[in-house]
Amino acid sequence: MPGWDQATAVQKLSSTSYTAILHDDWCIGSVPNGGYVTGLILEVVRTHFATSLAKQDQPQTIALHVEFLRRTQTGPATFKVDTIKLGRQTSIVHVSMEQDGRQEIIAYVTNSNIDKEEGFSFDTEYKLYPPVLPVDLAKLEQDKDPNWKRQGEMPFAKFRKASSRVFFHFPRNGQALKSGADEWLCFADGSNFNNTSIGFVADMFPQIIERHRDQTQGPFWYPTLLLNLDIKKSLPAEGVKWLQVRVEMKKIKNGRMDLEVFVH
Repeated sequence: MPGWDQATAVQKLSSTSYTAILHDDWCIGSVPNGGYVTGLILEVVRTHFATSLAKQDQPQTIALHVEFLRRTQTGPATFKVDTIKLGRQTSIVHVSMEQDGRQEIIAYVTNSNIDKEEGFSFDTEYKLYPPVLPVDLAKLEQDKDPNWKRQGEMPFAKFRKASSRVFFHFPRNGQALKSGADEWLCFADGSNFNNTSIGFVADMFPQIIERHRDQTQGPFWYPTLLLNLDIKKSLPAEGVKWLQVRVEMKKIKNGRMDLEVFVH
């Protein structure tokens, strides 16, 4: 099974085009997970700003908007990057992903240099409510934390193959929110999360809607229609093993739902 770095490896074809292989192990059913595809886009943009736009000195993505026009598939994909705006503090590119001649994904991505940001800062004292339970990461790794317990195989894991790429840790006494979920995640292969994996983390959580439906029914597929990322800080170069996630759902109606995901 390819790890994250191998599964999101891209090859530069020209100053504005790239290619990659989408792997089956990162799929839901036969369709690559939306967060995984987002990670590929982030890797394309990272490579683009390290090569074609290296003079901008803007290595980190701070904002991203992705539209999933059509379902993707495993196998090769090509990415075309168009410059929308080059600026001193931020630059914006448009990314289009194609497979077999079909345009399937489009994205607008804003890059900057987080390490060189300057400007006014203010502590709004905003906090998640209810507060996230405390954790001892050393105990969590051994599944001995008093507040968090590692989940075994997730529901329909053979269908939702991408969910097997991480270990989920949920509150031992159940979720505090009826319309949300808290979790700690780590990659199942022991590798670290990096900046390109944030999109995958933001799309990897227990399906809250399944608490409210008949559990005897077969697996449901929840395709991602669009995904936005607002990135406040960059992960260290070596990455991090653990990330904490809270996901909140505000509305479920006529087969559509919204999600807000906080990644720390």
